[in-house]
Amino acid sequence: MPPFRKTEGRTLNIVQPQPPISADVLSRFAAIVGGKYAVTDANEMAPYLVEDRGLFKGHSPMVLRPGSVAEVSAICKLATQTKTALVPQGGNTGLVGGQVPHRGEIIVSMRRLDKIRSVDTQSNTMTVEAGVILANAQNAASEANRLFPLSLGAEGSCTIGGNLSTNAGGIAALAYGVARDLVLGLEVVLADGRIMHGLSSLKKDNTGYDLRDLFVGAEGTLGFITAATLKLFPKPRSTETAFAAVASPQDALKLLDLSRNTAASSLTSFELIPQIAIDFCVKHGPSIRAPLANRHAWYVLMEISSPRDDARSTIEAILEQGMENGIVEDAVIAANLDQRNAFWKLREVISPVQKNEGGSIKHDISVPVAAVPAFLAEADAAVTKLIPGARPFAFGHLGDGNIHYNVSQPVGTDTKDYLARWHDMNDVVHAVVARHHGSISAEHGIGVLKRDELPHVKDPVALDIMRSIKATLDPLNILNPGKVL
Repeated sequence: MPPFRKTEGRTLNIVQPQPPISADVLSRFAAIVGGKYAVTDANEMAPYLVEDRGLFKGHSPMVLRPGSVAEVSAICKLATQTKTALVPQGGNTGLVGGQVPHRGEIIVSMRRLDKIRSVDTQSNTMTVEAGVILANAQNAASEANRLFPLSLGAEGSCTIGGNLSTNAGGIAALAYGVARDLVLGLEVVLADGRIMHGLSSLKKDNTGYDLRDLFVGAEGTLGFITAATLKLFPKPRSTETAFAAVASPQDALKLLDLSRNTAASSLTSFELIPQIAIDFCVKHGPSIRAPLANRHAWYVLMEISSPRDDARSTIEAILEQGMENGIVEDAVIAANLDQRNAFWKLREVISPVQKNEGGSIKHDISVPVAAVPAFLAEADAAVTKLIPGARPFAFGHLGDGNIHYNVSQPVGTDTKDYLARWHDMNDVVHAVVARHHGSISAEHGIGVLKRDELPHVKDPVALDIMRSIKATLDPLNILNPGKVL
């Protein structure tokens, strides 16, 4: 495994650059997928080399686009023989740099593995390949009168393989769990090219270690996920969406408790949104309107999805009781599908509209649900003390304690100077997270962005086990080197 060293109080993982790959070796890789699918043209390669926010830009001699599991296996076999490092990539929507080739590795794009192999409504499962776009998986389930509940802002471009490799969360995790909770079996190509055939649809299987969970969330560092058997659910018969104003995160928690007690498992989404987010969205978003006429400190976007025709009466009962209890200041229930979509469009653009207000330092954290109000108060105080005028911009999945704690730069300041304080800001925010026994990465993964912080927050024994697993499954360190560990 790569050595570690200390610098300025931060652990840095030192990974040697990929040695130049000879023309002969590159031609052997190209022969596996065919010349058409071995991309070397600079313009064609450009979209694969940078992630959406532009924080991470890489370089690579070639992008391979295999069209079968056998081709992925052959690529890994040759990589082992030639000690060539590989970076797996799905829809390239990751936010922590895990899919970017930082040291000249070959990119292996999984997008051509895009077949939906089967949909089984009796077992409520669906088997899909890694390159299937999340929205396409959702649609395939819907066409079979089933629901695949994983839902993300990038669902029109992110892939199932990437979702599983990063253990994606999303807006429905409150009711259905994160990606790990939605997969029953995996097909995985290991570093040496062997294929683990684990596409089981069994819900009970106690035949030893559950190897599936090793690869979910591993960010391609242990093997290439090539296919997965996913869980499906009955389609809701009724869905209702509401936008409610509350005075504080404490009141939002009270509303969450009331909603859970009333709706039980029918409460599928519960998102916390501050007034500053509404302001940014209305100012910069595409045709975004504020859902409520008056300004309030905080809002909750909530959704009830019921197997019965009672979602409307349930959400009305929750909001009426919330108003009687003095928790809800105002609320509107979506009158039709267009209004529901408008509510969710506002939620979807919250993060990207921040670009229009200058630099934004982002955190993807989780704390116990009950600790969210205290975390927000302490983090706000810490970041404004560090950088006076900084604008905390916290939103996200209150129902499962996952808050996207972003901080926009002070008005009128220099963006470059502000973003240079990224790690300083991380340090103070993550210190608050630690006090509340939370996580510095709730759903985006570790990648490169948080790799050097991991040794400071992970149990040392757990970290040692992770390194041992990596060394066992990838002894040459050719699978996404320098990511996570």
